[in-house]
Amino acid sequence: MSEASASPSNADKPDLDWSQVRETVMMLNLAIAQISETLGEGEESVASLANSFTSMAGNVQTAHLAAEQLPDSTEKNTIINNCQSVTHEMHQAIVAFQFYDKLSQRLAHVSKSLNVLGSLVSDPAKLYNPYEWKGLQEKIKSKYTVESERIMFEFILKGRTVEEALELAKQNRIENEKDDDDVELF
Repeated sequence: MSEASASPSNADKPDLDWSQVRETVMMLNLAIAQISETLGEGEESVASLANSFTSMAGNVQTAHLAAEQLPDSTEKNTIINNCQSVTHEMHQAIVAFQFYDKLSQRLAHVSKSLNVLGSLVSDPAKLYNPYEWKGLQEKIKSKYTVESERIMFEFILKGRTVEEALELAKQNRIENEKDDDDVELF
């Protein structure tokens, strides 16, 4: 990921070379670095959990198959029921992994958008060009694959507050959940 480079901050001792644009780009780069670091750490944790769940799933399946070979008894039924219960709980955990995957994708989109914004802001030829800003907005909008994100984007561009956009997106998400129980693809 390329990022806009800037000279060091001199906000503590401004001189004639001080620039709020350069300071803004540095803060955008900081946000990008923090998002990237968080995503990297999260990926390591999720990979470890995924490996553990794969191993546990194999062990539960082995125990279930072994239990089926036992003569009928309350112990056999208990083992089989517990295996089915653990399998169900593991499926619930997989849903949580899917949430994390969605979160990671969103944060990656935010990071890329901030990077592009930083490049635009740091280039005087682009900074004051409304077509460049419109292009940036279209590029960001094209990356959204979830309806609630598109709604937030539209409302923010219409001048709504962040709180209003979040509330409207939440309402849309709730309405969609009522309409269907399908998994939202992202």
